[in-house]
Amino acid sequence: MNQSPLYTTQLQAGLGLIEETQRLLELYEPGMRYPQLFAKALESGQFPLVSARRLDNIVRECFGPRYLRQSGLALRLKRLLPHLESDERQQLLMLHTARANTILADFIREVYWPRYTSGRDRLTREDAVEFVENAVREGRTQKPWASSTIRRISGYLLSACADFGLLESRRSGLRRLYSVRLSSRVAAYLAYDLKFRGLGDNQVLNHSDWQLFGLERSDVKEQFKRLSLEGLLIMQTAGDVTHISWQHKNMEEVVDVLAGY
Repeated sequence: MNQSPLYTTQLQAGLGLIEETQRLLELYEPGMRYPQLFAKALESGQFPLVSARRLDNIVRECFGPRYLRQSGLALRLKRLLPHLESDERQQLLMLHTARANTILADFIREVYWPRYTSGRDRLTREDAVEFVENAVREGRTQKPWASSTIRRISGYLLSACADFGLLESRRSGLRRLYSVRLSSRVAAYLAYDLKFRGLGDNQVLNHSDWQLFGLERSDVKEQFKRLSLEGLLIMQTAGDVTHISWQHKNMEEVVDVLAGY
């Protein structure tokens, strides 16, 4: 029986929303929940082309599930994002968006990266439709989706991937796959984030979040070797046994280091 969360249509509330997320993080203050952040965003004048209803939807259905459900996350991102390059911001926001939207995470892992690693350089709307149709058939949704919903969500999957720099931005036809390489700072952030979720070293190395960036266990170990050389952690390997010496005590310390990196 499939134990992973069921797919929802929540992605239709907003795709990458990279600029909007950055503005909301600038407005965010410790302890804020949806109503306070929405009220501050509405008063700020920073969303002049967005209706109040749409802004409320963005805060409740997109920003909230992605960045307010994990304690301290919004504050960490508020601190870190201004110090990152554009591609690093895309990668970090993609991580948290995929965690909040299982359908997007699985699409990236099960469709995007297999196409990329097999040497194909394009994705089509029909590739996404086939993925969603199979998901509905396999019972990954709470109830069967209508064909119109399937096509709509398929388009949202492709557009979200485009927002995060994985695909060419275009509304129809073939979309070119882009070469994406996980940055060292985002790799360090993810490694420590998994560590402070209580995972053991091998669990960190094997975690499915790495697959969002096309990395299998052997690739993750290579990434950790680079982080070792950069002094962000120390990895020791003997045969199949890997031990990691973590250099920082909490995520706040990690964010401070990465912000000044």
